[in-house]
Amino acid sequence: MDNLGSNTVALDTANDVAAAALQTDGLGCHAGKERLRSAAEAAGMSDTLGQYAKDYPQGPHDQPQSMCPAFGSLRVGLRMRRTAMVLSGSACCVYGLTFTSHFYGAKRTVGYVPFNSETLVTGKLFEDIRDAVHALADPETYDAIVVINLCVPTASGVPLRLLPKEINGVRVIGIDVPGFGVPTHAEAKDVLAGAMLRFARLEAEQGPVQAPRAPRAGKPTISLLGEMFPADPMQIGAMLDLMGLAAGPVTPTREWRELYGALDCAAVAAIHPFYASCVREFEAAGRAVVGSAPVGHDGTAAWLEAIGAACNVARETIDAAKNRLLPAIKGALSAAPISGRVTLSGYEGSELLVGRLLVESGADLRYVGTACARTRFSEADRDWLEAKGVHVQFRASLEQDFAAFDEFKPDLAIGTTPVVQKAKQNATPALYFTNLISARPLMGVAGAGSLAKVVNTAIANRARFDEMNDFFEGVGKGFAAGVWQDVPRDRPEFAKKQRAKTAAKPIEEMGAC
Repeated sequence: MDNLGSNTVALDTANDVAAAALQTDGLGCHAGKERLRSAAEAAGMSDTLGQYAKDYPQGPHDQPQSMCPAFGSLRVGLRMRRTAMVLSGSACCVYGLTFTSHFYGAKRTVGYVPFNSETLVTGKLFEDIRDAVHALADPETYDAIVVINLCVPTASGVPLRLLPKEINGVRVIGIDVPGFGVPTHAEAKDVLAGAMLRFARLEAEQGPVQAPRAPRAGKPTISLLGEMFPADPMQIGAMLDLMGLAAGPVTPTREWRELYGALDCAAVAAIHPFYASCVREFEAAGRAVVGSAPVGHDGTAAWLEAIGAACNVARETIDAAKNRLLPAIKGALSAAPISGRVTLSGYEGSELLVGRLLVESGADLRYVGTACARTRFSEADRDWLEAKGVHVQFRASLEQDFAAFDEFKPDLAIGTTPVVQKAKQNATPALYFTNLISARPLMGVAGAGSLAKVVNTAIANRARFDEMNDFFEGVGKGFAAGVWQDVPRDRPEFAKKQRAKTAAKPIEEMGAC
């Protein structure tokens, strides 16, 4: 992790500095979301927070329980060539985000501009950020520099909008990604991807721009919106080829000049439906946006129809493509059936698509929970699932996921880490959605049979869970878990005393990060 700017501080010192700032300004993560939000609005951030509230509506509860949202934006930038990422925030937050990034395979430096209460309040932090950006702006190395304000600088109104738009030919993009304004890390991907699309769109409107690395397709292209398994764009491209179309770049892109190629399309396929900022930029460029995805038999048929209509493809061409693809997909689904009751939840944004595929594979799917918000591009998937008797929960909380598990008693729970933990504690097979389900092909013929093996294998392991449960029966639970010579004695009077203390002095809300 690099320390950038005029204040080069070792990590321990940075932690001390950040701790002092939090004690002085009162706007650390411990202050609670409402106080942070009020401070940000007072500091002139009302427009930004208002736009986030429209793009990523919260509720029925305020925020899903997931990792720091800023990780989504950081991940997008770290996956792009020739892009520098700089964080401005409390040292503990920067450390955690950097650790998580490297845990997920990033091999790039994360820049950090430290601050203290004095530099935060006097505006010196902004000057330090500006100096850091100038020091990084080497056109031989970078196409763009991205600066991300975390909770404390956002709440304090550090004005990244005043940074130069370009230095030595290197683009500079400043965004605010506070935990009290952006609900999930999935939606934070959209914050940065949308900001980059806007910058690229304005550049293209002003004159010629650099051509994408890949040659032009020679056919009208469909830009793909949402991170996908690497094989899925190729599957989609093969399907589009049957209608005289081609797959364009995937947004978030892997390189700046791919943004121009993404904008230069006939239509956009919102594979993940929550990219509100990106949709706004594509629509500003005059591009039609189509929801859902070619998953399963019904999903593929509806998607081909929608794409064909958006691109004025002839009826006979659409029908020919459907006649070519749909029997093969139906055959793949019937060749790899899934048998068992399943509940499904996650925070990637593709949960409804996976749900459709599970149902068409024969699974008795009862519940789909997603941390993302309901949008106009998720309506077709929601309608289809609910028509099949599946309960769909947008902005699902962990408590709702747990309640679904308790109510439906599935043979397999697919979900987030705590859902998987709860299931296994109840001797129920479980799979982590992000690593074991969403990281598989879902589209077309390849996707039709991709889930059956892993799902059926997991369900078949139920007997092993029962065997382990029997073996460990009697070792204790909760405070008495384990094997003891003298089993610990419960102390309900201590618990009662602690509850009384908590009721008398409520703990301030956590979760600004």
